[in-house]
Amino acid sequence: MDIKNDHRFAINLNVRGIQPSSTLRINELSNQLRSEGKDIIKLGLGQSPFPVPERVVNALKEHAHEKDYLPVKGLKGLRQAIAGYINRAERMRCTWEDVLIGPGSKELLFILQLAYYGDLLIPRPSWVSYAPQARIIGRSVHWLPTHAENNWQLTAEELDIICRDDPSRPRILILNYPSNPTGCTYTDDQLLAIANVARKYNLILLSDEIYGEVHFEGRHKSIARYYPEGTIISTGMSKWLGAGGWRLGTFIFPPELRPLQDAMAIIASETFTSTSAPIQHAAITAFDGGEDIDEYLKQSRRVLKVVGEYMHSRLSAMGAVVRKPEGAFYLFPDFSAFSEKLARKDIKTSQAFCTALLEDTGVAILPSSDFGFVPDHMGARLAFVDFDGTQALELAGGDYADQELGDDFVKEAGPRLVLAMDRMEKWLNSL
Repeated sequence: MDIKNDHRFAINLNVRGIQPSSTLRINELSNQLRSEGKDIIKLGLGQSPFPVPERVVNALKEHAHEKDYLPVKGLKGLRQAIAGYINRAERMRCTWEDVLIGPGSKELLFILQLAYYGDLLIPRPSWVSYAPQARIIGRSVHWLPTHAENNWQLTAEELDIICRDDPSRPRILILNYPSNPTGCTYTDDQLLAIANVARKYNLILLSDEIYGEVHFEGRHKSIARYYPEGTIISTGMSKWLGAGGWRLGTFIFPPELRPLQDAMAIIASETFTSTSAPIQHAAITAFDGGEDIDEYLKQSRRVLKVVGEYMHSRLSAMGAVVRKPEGAFYLFPDFSAFSEKLARKDIKTSQAFCTALLEDTGVAILPSSDFGFVPDHMGARLAFVDFDGTQALELAGGDYADQELGDDFVKEAGPRLVLAMDRMEKWLNSL
């Protein structure tokens, strides 16, 4: 068959050449290799290892019979719960009408770019799906430079440089913190400085705060406090509540951006219609919070902090350059110190590095090229999530409740992570 002249293969040019999401791809590959009997340590997909809190699971069971199509913007009770949650956490005054619900914040980001005709500004490195979404829609993407010595974080100066040549150009800036892939976050002073530049150029600022609740010290602060009129807060239940597969995300808009919210709702009405009814009803329980949710978050943060510190220490001792994470469950080590030894084995890109590591050790991580870097940047993202989250929470709140968590806890709660570090160290030493 002559595929070139077969109109069944006339795929949208914006989609042709784009690979499936690298995080999902590495997860499927890891599962496939495991099914073939190989011992794979899954540090690729950033899926929370913790269980959904029992009270939230019970709420889902109680509402499993809910079958009606809900309003496009979301269930009023849930929108009220999310407004209350944001107001408590950020001392804001948003109302339920400022909230939009979608089947994952990923989908909401996609229709935001459909609804708003502007360039996308993304600090490098960034989460793997921001840029491909923009490409699918046909938007221009501008990568904003960041530097390792500044924890790979955007500075107000770099943002100003990209905006000043065409100050009235419509733009969306995505700020994600604590960061995927680095685990680093911003100080109040940094947020204020970025907010001032965003206001100067009238930017739409999409503040992706999906990891806000897993800031290790519980001190996450939204940039919406400093740029309320132009900031959309994005969050959901996947990372702090362990409910990634439930697919529920939310955007919280300022009143000034109500026309944009309404435009997104129109697109939603013609695409996904509304988010799953049982999930929305159950999510009210999650966003209303309570002592059990607070305890769940407290122990989750304790566990992730000590695991992150352990992994950081091990990677640093191996010779990788890596920043200590402050939240989420990621590290972004740079293996450039091994470049000459790797090149002798014809490993000259981060993709080749990760492929060889997986084949030789069974440790699955993602190359820095998936996060906006050139192919020969020898970095990688490591998601420290291959451990039994239920057991870890029970240990942290039980035997280790009254003591500071350390390496002993990691060895008991996360033996697969210890094994991953042992295998990586042995592999790097053998180069």
